Amino acid sequence: MASTRFKSQLMSASEIDRTMVRLAHEILENSKEVGNLAFIGIRRRGVPMAQRLAKKIESLEKCAVPVGILDINLYRDDLSTVGHKPVVSGTDIPFSVQGKDIILMDDVLYTGRTIRAALDALFDHGRPARVQLLVLIDRGHRELPIQARFVGRVVQTSSSEIVEVKFQEIDEVDKVLLVERVAEA
Repeated sequence: MASTRFKSQLMSASEIDRTMVRLAHEILENSKEVGNLAFIGIRRRGVPMAQRLAKKIESLEKCAVPVGILDINLYRDDLSTVGHKPVVSGTDIPFSVQGKDIILMDDVLYTGRTIRAALDALFDHGRPARVQLLVLIDRGHRELPIQARFVGRVVQTSSSEIVEVKFQEIDEVDKVLLVERVAEA
């Protein structure tokens, strides 16, 4: 069984917040109509990102951006390796995605398989006008032709390294760590 060891801290709480502010401004600069914008966070850590960015945009533009939660567990292509009974926490999209300018959010972009599953799940809810991807960390190693439109930070990693994003809402701390898999003796 493999465990991990700490290598470095990639982002502190203040760096995450500054990155979110920059991403909020990038979204506004690249959006034709803020009123047609909607955020959907991929469950788990895409959700606090979507909620935080919606608050930042509301404070800047005085316009509320609806936020939805997307659970992709049943859409994963590795479902048989996840376990006998995957935990389905539920999707909660309290608005119609039809014709919306959707920004799909996740914490780390790696192989692209999570995003492929998220797109499948999203399109089961309707046909948005446009879907763009926002990630806090792009670590490379793509297996599918998927690219984020909005990226907090690009981090070069090896296949034995793992990027761990921690958010206050889930982990009671804000930080991004680089850890490495190590074989246990």
